[in-house]
Amino acid sequence: MHETEKEIEKVILCGVHTGALNTLDDTTDESMAELFELAKTAQAEIVGEMVQNKDHPEASTYFGEGKMEELRLAAQSLGATLLIFDDELTGSQIRNIESYTGVRTIDRSTLILDIFAQRAISKEGKIQVELAQLKYALPRLSGMGTQLSRLGAGIGTRGPGETKLESDRRHIHRRIHSLENELSEIQAHRNLQRSRREKDNVVVAALVGYTNAGKSTILNYFTQADVLAENMLFATLDPTMRKLSLPDGRNGVIVDTVGFIRKLPHHLIEAFKSTLDEAVLADVLVHVIDSSNPEMHTQIKVVDELIESLGCRAKRIIAVFNKCDVAPLISPRPEGNYTDYVCVSAKSGEGMDKLLELLHDALPGKKREIEVLIPYSDSRTAALLHESEVIIEESYEAEGTRVKLLADEALCARLEKYIVS
Repeated sequence: MHETEKEIEKVILCGVHTGALNTLDDTTDESMAELFELAKTAQAEIVGEMVQNKDHPEASTYFGEGKMEELRLAAQSLGATLLIFDDELTGSQIRNIESYTGVRTIDRSTLILDIFAQRAISKEGKIQVELAQLKYALPRLSGMGTQLSRLGAGIGTRGPGETKLESDRRHIHRRIHSLENELSEIQAHRNLQRSRREKDNVVVAALVGYTNAGKSTILNYFTQADVLAENMLFATLDPTMRKLSLPDGRNGVIVDTVGFIRKLPHHLIEAFKSTLDEAVLADVLVHVIDSSNPEMHTQIKVVDELIESLGCRAKRIIAVFNKCDVAPLISPRPEGNYTDYVCVSAKSGEGMDKLLELLHDALPGKKREIEVLIPYSDSRTAALLHESEVIIEESYEAEGTRVKLLADEALCARLEKYIVS
């Protein structure tokens, strides 16, 4: 038996630079470099790049007439099999570009969804990706003729929902409804888990940040987990929870969430809302930042905007400037929405003790060391301490039991009459 060699897509990257003040939404050198990395992550071979300086993209073909002809000739000479545009395209734009160039066409959002389709492992992740793909494809069906004739044949056609795209709109609506019901069931189970954590006074810290900033490496450092942590965009997709041991004995959980990126598809945010709720409902957000990236300040803005859109701006946020072993943070406090910040190297461990201290102080229910003398007549209180509190030292004296322990504010108030130091 001979294995069939996988066809490598030959890609030309395309964008329109409008000179807009909001560089997060405009095509820039940085956004094209990021599109290049996304295409590489999707295992494409980039054979060309084309950017037009124009006030706004053409409504029918994105590029102007002259640039479209240049693109058509470049695609022919370079043997391009796929065009990837840096902005969202309408169904008619896709149809017109494919008709003019004869080359299959997708946009940045479709590319990101394709990468997510490759990365999804859990049932929930696969459902979320399929739901996002279907909602994104639905209004564009009329312009996706070439794509629909090559299902499963390349970038932008993969994923759990790929075979559904040839179905009629009614069938797609039914599938979307079915997926939303499945997600609701998973959400109910997730809510039950959260209720149990709240009942057990388990505090939660959620890792958020730009993709490839080092969130999974930080999770692995604190929990000895074996979560995939590689130098690539969206190395992990499914949210991961691990137990976090705090110095004062509190039960904690640290959650690794999906990485953010500029121009993140709206449908993807909607589909992953149940996952992102872990960040919304966390006690503290840990914003992980790649301090070695030249686009660090832009990436901070992207994440800050998404945090605000999730309604988390008022939360306590710890900014973690990671990879300081590669690029030490020597500038004054960088701009951004955060309460505290620390410079670390999750790889070497530098600064991680300081981060744990910040988490210890920021998470609710912080305990402090106290010493109490409990009379033998109050055996119930003594028994309570042994059941649920962190005992540091204990001795028996004539007046009662002397206990040194870590206690939260509520317990300190309850034991106030017994506190000796």
